[in-house]
Amino acid sequence: MDTSANPLRTANLVELMQVTRGHSTIAIGLIDGPLLTSHPDFRDSNIRQCGTSSNGTCSRVDSAACQHGTFIASILCARRGSVASGICPGCTLLARPIFRDGAGHDVYLPSATPHELSEAIEECIDCGARVINLSVGLDQHSTRGQDGLHEAFDHAARRGVIVVAAAGNQAMMGGSLITRHPWVIPVTACDQYGQPINIANLGSAIGRNGLRAQGDDIVGLGTDGKPFRMMGTSVAAPFVTGTIALLWSIFPSVSASAIRNAVLHPNGHRRTTVVPPLLDARLAYRYLSTFHSTKEDNSAWGMPN
Repeated sequence: MDTSANPLRTANLVELMQVTRGHSTIAIGLIDGPLLTSHPDFRDSNIRQCGTSSNGTCSRVDSAACQHGTFIASILCARRGSVASGICPGCTLLARPIFRDGAGHDVYLPSATPHELSEAIEECIDCGARVINLSVGLDQHSTRGQDGLHEAFDHAARRGVIVVAAAGNQAMMGGSLITRHPWVIPVTACDQYGQPINIANLGSAIGRNGLRAQGDDIVGLGTDGKPFRMMGTSVAAPFVTGTIALLWSIFPSVSASAIRNAVLHPNGHRRTTVVPPLLDARLAYRYLSTFHSTKEDNSAWGMPN
């Protein structure tokens, strides 16, 4: 893997990735573009299609939708040792495409209507997702379905499905219908030194309920067979999603609320600033180890203690 930007070290993810590749019973709902599942670095990945809205594979490999979906998926489940981060290749990835190959979406943060997003979230929950990744913004021209989106987030909370969402790349102070929901973990982007990048959105809800993760000069799989680089909150979000999937693989009996507390408040401090704390996978693991038996949970999966 290209380590020029070192996103795994920024998040203290290296040690956690040495403990586990993730477990197949932990399913990640990826609401994004279609995926180039034929890429050789997905050969051993457990990728399944979720929902019936469209085919989960790319029909146009040069489209922004295919590039975006493939890139985000590679951070989560590309093989270890590829150019991509490949945080949890042992987990199951539920691909629920929401962006079409022919649409002219922004490759850095595509958008969807509230109705489209709520429908996709409900389908991921029905497919068995434990955590959902939203590297997506809301279409500012559509307000239809806002109540339904709020209800979809409420439904995820009731079912114990954690939702991780990109905070947005408009260099704005504030939030959106997505980032203001109390169950959603909004993720803003920083550089390898932990400093927020200049395009990343910040705000009170983002600072209170969210995290920051590296989203600067991230390397992932391209759809042309070459490494691809992206930046923004869209690529920061899956580092949080992948951390949650690994933690749940190690502690399978832990509740969604406990996992959220571990990643959001591992040192017990609650933030009141517009800048959220930096993701620290090592601290989250130690937090859970303090309250839950690693030996009991790991032995359930045949993992080392």
